[in-house]
Amino acid sequence: SHLGILGMPGYTAYHGMVRMGQPKAGETVFVSAATGAVGQLAGQLAKLRGARVVGCAGEDAKCAWAVDELGYDACFNHRKEAPGAALDRLCPKGIDVDFENAGGDIMHAVFARMNNHGRMVMCGAISEYQDATPRPGPDKMFSIIQKRLRIEGFIVSDFIAGMGEFVAEVGPLLAAGKIRHRETVVDGIEAAPAAFLGLLKGTNVGKLIVKVG
Repeated sequence: SHLGILGMPGYTAYHGMVRMGQPKAGETVFVSAATGAVGQLAGQLAKLRGARVVGCAGEDAKCAWAVDELGYDACFNHRKEAPGAALDRLCPKGIDVDFENAGGDIMHAVFARMNNHGRMVMCGAISEYQDATPRPGPDKMFSIIQKRLRIEGFIVSDFIAGMGEFVAEVGPLLAAGKIRHRETVVDGIEAAPAAFLGLLKGTNVGKLIVKVG
C-alpha cells in the first residue's frame, strides 16, 4: 500500500533512520511518536542495526505495544511523565540518534541529552502544528557546536528515486514476520474531520487511513 508500511510512511522511516540517522550497534536511539505510522518502523530499523531504542507515546497501551511487539527496549507515556525525567531514567548514557516526530517539550528534552557527534533527524513536530505562534528553540543552542551535533530536516518526496532500496530491504522482512505494524482505518469520508482531529491528539495507532466508498 502507498499509504502504509511499504509506502511513504515506511520510506520516511527508512530514509530518516537508515540514511540520515545511521544508527550503530550499541548506540542509544530515541524515537518520539514511537507507535505512529513512521515511528513504528523507524524504531524497528534501529533495532535491526543493533542499537538500543527508546520511544515515547501518549498512552500506556501504545507504550506496551512498542515494547512487546515492536521490540523497543523502553517506551514512556509523555502524558504521565515529564520527558526530561523519563529520558534520564531510560537513556542514562545519553542519546546518539533522535528521530524527531513530536517537537516541543519532548524535542527540547532530547536536545539537552544528545551525545557528542549525535544526529537529530527532524521528520515532524506534531505537538506544534496547531500553535498560533511559533515556539522558541531549545536552550543552549551553542551545544550544537560543543557536541558537534548534526541536525537535519527532510521531506521524503525529495528522495523518491531511492525508494527501491527500501522496498528491497523491508519487503522481505515484512513477509518473514520480522517487521510488525498496525494501521487505524475509519470508514467513510464523513468520518475524516473527526479522525484528523484525533490524529492531532494521538488517538490513532500507526497510519490513519480513511476508507472511502
